[in-house]
Amino acid sequence: MESGIDLQGSLIDLLTNFGLPPEVAKVVWMPLPMLLMLVVATVGVLVAVWLERKISAAAQQRIGPEYAGPLGSLQPVADGVKLLFKEDIIPNRADPWLFTIGPALVVIPVFLSYLIVPFGQNLVITDLGIGAFLWIALSSITPIGLLMSGYSSNNKYALLGGLRAAAQSISYEIPLALSVLAIVMMSNSLSTIDIVEQQSGYGILSWNVWRQPVGFIIFWIAALAETERLPFDLPEAEEELVAGYQTEYAGMKFALFYLGSYVNLVLSALLFAVFYLGGWSFPVPVEAIAGWLGLNEMSPWVQVITASLGITMVLLKTYLLVFLAILLRWTVPRVRIDQLLNLGWKFLLPVSLANLLITAGLKLAFPVAFGG
Repeated sequence: MESGIDLQGSLIDLLTNFGLPPEVAKVVWMPLPMLLMLVVATVGVLVAVWLERKISAAAQQRIGPEYAGPLGSLQPVADGVKLLFKEDIIPNRADPWLFTIGPALVVIPVFLSYLIVPFGQNLVITDLGIGAFLWIALSSITPIGLLMSGYSSNNKYALLGGLRAAAQSISYEIPLALSVLAIVMMSNSLSTIDIVEQQSGYGILSWNVWRQPVGFIIFWIAALAETERLPFDLPEAEEELVAGYQTEYAGMKFALFYLGSYVNLVLSALLFAVFYLGGWSFPVPVEAIAGWLGLNEMSPWVQVITASLGITMVLLKTYLLVFLAILLRWTVPRVRIDQLLNLGWKFLLPVSLANLLITAGLKLAFPVAFGG
């Protein structure tokens, strides 16, 4: 069953019907996915920031923002506007080039990673054959920007924050990649579309969370560490480093760090939903529901409903995970830097290697259940 509609093909056919040559129609389509990616990521950040404030307020028995828009929903927009008009300051003895490039290196790879996130079988900007590892490769660029920002600030606290960010990212990127490799092994593909399709057929029972119970815990812990969320926000520990690598930043450069952090949080939750929670799959197979109701699966209106349901499922699963990440911030105390590195190198790395080997053995022993 086609899960959704082909946006690219539909738009190109529509423009062709209006008299445009197919080549021109394809050129018109090209900038639209990038614009759509920026809009989706930015809206996701605004929702995540609002949720952060409301959930933290509820955890501390406060009200939270409520005056800027309905239920305070425009407060993140007000913060962005305020930072946009703040003075951009570069420290006197800082390296101006590295100081400026650092925040861009933090944000751009995270936005590019949204290119591979599927909201339906045809609702994806680009279906790359190496989508899963492209995300890992792009995420490894971010600590370079953090280290560059800390080094160029001419501030010892900022430098320590940058060094911590690089050490933390390297420590947790390896277990993260190994947990993703186990998913790839079962799916026989690096494509995010193929990974979701491999989890279809039996509804919630076919999701990878049941076949990879250890892998999904490793992925979630490593993803929290990669996004520098509590209890793993050592690069920004205010009581130790006076806010870390962004100490000397102001205005929009300062805002880019927080934008990158929240965009990365939503992206990690999206990919967690894709890898382990069936992506756009409904807990009950849509094919079965259509059969029970006597509907034709290929009729256009059923396809539109299926596409809308797929987008809804992806967003519900994503923001459930964002809610858990925010709740963890106000529940779990911050770890020490030695505990952080010990957890990554001495526990998560060997456990993720063992999980990969066990997955390979199960794939050979039970090929039907583990994608042989």
